[in-house]
Amino acid sequence: MSRRVVITGMGTINPVGHNLEETWENIKAGVCGIDKISQIDVSGYKVQMAGEVKDYVPENFLDKKEVRKMDRYTQFGMIAAREALKDSGLDMEKEDAFRCGTIVSSGIGGLKTIEENYARGVERGFEKISPFFIPMSISNMCAGEIAIMSGFKGVCESIVTACASGNNAIGESFHKIRDGYQDVMMAGGAEGCICDLGVGGFTVMKALSTSTDKNRASIPFDAERGGFVMGEGAGILILEELEHAKARGAKIYGEVVGYGASCDAYHITAPDPTGAGGAACMRMAVEDAGIEPKDVDYVNAHGTSTHLNDAGETAAIKQVFGDHAYEMMVSSTKSMTGHLMGAAAAVEAIFSTMALKDGFVPATINYKTPDPECDLDIVPNEGRKADIKYVASNSLGFGGHNACCVFKKWEEQ
Repeated sequence: MSRRVVITGMGTINPVGHNLEETWENIKAGVCGIDKISQIDVSGYKVQMAGEVKDYVPENFLDKKEVRKMDRYTQFGMIAAREALKDSGLDMEKEDAFRCGTIVSSGIGGLKTIEENYARGVERGFEKISPFFIPMSISNMCAGEIAIMSGFKGVCESIVTACASGNNAIGESFHKIRDGYQDVMMAGGAEGCICDLGVGGFTVMKALSTSTDKNRASIPFDAERGGFVMGEGAGILILEELEHAKARGAKIYGEVVGYGASCDAYHITAPDPTGAGGAACMRMAVEDAGIEPKDVDYVNAHGTSTHLNDAGETAAIKQVFGDHAYEMMVSSTKSMTGHLMGAAAAVEAIFSTMALKDGFVPATINYKTPDPECDLDIVPNEGRKADIKYVASNSLGFGGHNACCVFKKWEEQ
């Protein structure tokens, strides 16, 4: 018999909040976390807007020694992990550390560290770069640092699947517990690559919005959308086997019940316009959950604000849900946070879980111009009170990576 997997702790730092409570209040209120980029001088750049973590002083969260040895993305991951661990109430002195694992992903890793050390190497010579350059820049180090901090000695991995990374981390962690390999998992993603190289790289791909109006930059499903908005931050969830959680009297936010993953095998950056790959992973996740498509009340969409993604994802949702696609709610919280890339799905998993817990579906804010290709109920501009039982959260990444997780409102049965 498959074991049930529940969520007992969550932590996040992102463009709308420095912790879980602040973040969720701002998401419910429809706060836009997008503004003019402050980390670099973008005065001569086509792209002006990003979803940055506001008023971020790393020493307010981490020791100075830690800060010097961690790239920005790892700092975010550590901050979210510490909050999640504290929130869960886990006492590692009472746990079998080898039954506690970590899968924390990043789409890009330490890009700021790479940029800074390359510049230093050109100026001073490459044997003068930081001795921490390699461990700070590699994409697995956030997971490694979190495992060291928490004392989790089970499986420790970082899945790199671009914008699907966070969902793959949560889904694989869910299966590790469900199938008996681990009892507790730290799962999620972190990203922090708003730098000259990151902004420039996505700009020349023509992937980013060039709007100078923060309220018209990240506008998923709107006919005037013109690209995504880079975001940064982290989301971490503590997943736990149900009986293990109950035995220690843990509070339970929600349940993870389904996971599906697929590949478009179509193009390095463009999604398959038919939506077949996205549809496949959603279908797998719903089947894995043991429910019918009509049971899903809300889809937290990938909804990036690019023309191809939003139209293709809408097509995929219609393939899976049929007539029910027009009855359920579909919104994109990237309208508020921007696109956190490797951390996006993890932060959106937190939003999905809180939506179930509080009975509140977040809005797609700043929506003005309907698009006939995106004709679903996207919860425009204002969130809604709704008694929902199942949420599907989508993530579709460069390289054709697709992943979907299904979350359930917490009930004993």
